[in-house]
Amino acid sequence: MSNAERNKLTMKRFMTCINTNDIKLAEELIDSKAEFASLISPEKLYGGAGYLSVVSFMRKSFSDIHWEIVDMAAEDDKVAVYWTCSGTHDGEFMNLAPTGKKFSFRCMNFYYFNDEGKIINDVAAKGLIGLFEALGLMKSPQI
Repeated sequence: MSNAERNKLTMKRFMTCINTNDIKLAEELIDSKAEFASLISPEKLYGGAGYLSVVSFMRKSFSDIHWEIVDMAAEDDKVAVYWTCSGTHDGEFMNLAPTGKKFSFRCMNFYYFNDEGKIINDVAAKGLIGLFEALGLMKSPQI
């Protein structure tokens, strides 16, 4: 099996990890030294626990948040994932009171892997902007 194929299989398991908030699986899939920057923390977050701290933060505002892989492309040590993210705004989010509004948006992330097949970086192409648009907090610029 090629690294690209292995990494795509890892991403399917990663989808399960973030949808179940499974710390054991996160630590298996994400390198402990992997650094993640996030709006929720002024400090860098590390490893599976750091990554899932962002997921936990999201679950406080969107208890039914769910990520689904729409498509993937992989090459060597990287995988591009096109996600659908959906849920309900049923908790406070960045000082915005719960609206009860259901949302669904698509976003793309790029994941990088080490030689052992563990995730070492996650770069969001759109990130939380897609969520802000879905909640009506901002509009996309018209091109």
